[in-house]
Amino acid sequence: MSRVILFNKPCGVLCQFRDPDGVPTLGDYIDVPDVYAAGRLDKDSEGLLVLTDDGRLQNRITSPENKLPKTYWVQVEGEPSDEALKQLRRGVHLKDGKTRRADVKRMAGEPLSEHGGLWPRNPPVRYRKSVPTCWLSITLKEGKNRQVRRMTAAVGHPTLRLVRWRIGPWQLADLASGDWIESDIRP
Repeated sequence: MSRVILFNKPCGVLCQFRDPDGVPTLGDYIDVPDVYAAGRLDKDSEGLLVLTDDGRLQNRITSPENKLPKTYWVQVEGEPSDEALKQLRRGVHLKDGKTRRADVKRMAGEPLSEHGGLWPRNPPVRYRKSVPTCWLSITLKEGKNRQVRRMTAAVGHPTLRLVRWRIGPWQLADLASGDWIESDIRP
């Protein structure tokens, strides 16, 4: 049976197992042979990363044809208007084409606030007293490079913090930043 590992990737970690320049990588956290990331998160993003030793499963997770939904919690600069949220939902024109429709919701406060908030981010998000921020939940069924960041910037609200919360049937739940667990759930 194939292995599936759920990892809560911290900010600043590369989605590869080695880096010649000494930047933190998956290998600094996961000592499991022959597993590979099914998708990526950029160095500045954090949250759920699924790793597996099963090439078919890896393809099912990452292939746009399968439209496996991915949910991101996104802290943006400013407070998006209803029109900006509609634009994100309908799809945004980017240099590499228009994005597909997205499920976008404004979140009340910081995610997990009932549990004391998200884990601390290192480095912390820059705080500016005169510029409010807002949290959005954005669910996509595609995966263009740095898509969420480019979408929010296109509607005038740059991303400050991006946390992937869910991929298909898997979610972070209580997994602490930098920790991993094995899962027996299959999409």
